[in-house]
Amino acid sequence: MVNPVKKVAAIHDLSGVGRASLTVVIPILSTMGIQVCPLPTAVLSTHSKFSDYHFVDLTEHMQPIINHWQNLELKFDAIYSGFLGSDKQIDIVKNFIDNFRQDNQLVVVDPVLGDNGSLYGPFNNYMIEKMRELIKKAVIITPNLTEAAFLLDKPFSFEISQDEIKTWVKKLADMGPEIVIITSAPEKLSHKQTSVIAYNKKDDRLWKVTCDYLPASYPGTGDAFASVIVGSLLQGDSLPIALDRAVQFISMGVRATFGYNYNTNYGILLEKVLPNLQSPVQISSYELLD
Repeated sequence: MVNPVKKVAAIHDLSGVGRASLTVVIPILSTMGIQVCPLPTAVLSTHSKFSDYHFVDLTEHMQPIINHWQNLELKFDAIYSGFLGSDKQIDIVKNFIDNFRQDNQLVVVDPVLGDNGSLYGPFNNYMIEKMRELIKKAVIITPNLTEAAFLLDKPFSFEISQDEIKTWVKKLADMGPEIVIITSAPEKLSHKQTSVIAYNKKDDRLWKVTCDYLPASYPGTGDAFASVIVGSLLQGDSLPIALDRAVQFISMGVRATFGYNYNTNYGILLEKVLPNLQSPVQISSYELLD
């Protein structure tokens, strides 16, 4: 049976406070006309940028939920995973992809491992090895520059050249995924800009979208970026248009938030910019790289 509305299985954690993971994924994809079926990996009182948060690990509950979905013979147009807290959860997601795989399905893995050159607190080298196994099953991966370095076992540097990033996206594609999108790529000619660089192995084309940099960091922007990519591609957009839409949306969210005297841990003011996802696509900044 064809889904009357595109349906995504979203495998992420759920934080009660702080716009990240499922509290970002669900409103973005719903606004884009896509049904989200959440498979929570954990429930947190707040995301981990806050101190003293309460954490409930749902690893042991994931498989019973999956078994019920299999009994219902659910079909998903996309499978989309984000933060996974353990190697056991990665194995569960690998099996989920195998069991729910179907033709022309979008499988997106955001390989959440770290940022700014460092692994996140609970992770170690074994988690990197397990994440390398998971990305083999993906159609699209969306690592930031730090995560790309860990996946390739390369040294991280803010001074990396664009040519080296172009090499990295192709090496990551050789590991399995069809499309590799690296975020937070530095622009060496301008410290006031950053870039997203993407490679589509199928047509051997490289794309780049550049955006202005503002001196603020908001948790959950990576989740929001990947969610817009998922929604755009399910709506039928090409890869460069999806990149353009995602970068523009995050830029709008940061700008809508930046002017307030505001605790950045609460994330971008998503509610102020969600309606923009229903506006006509403004194609403005993507470029094809040689």
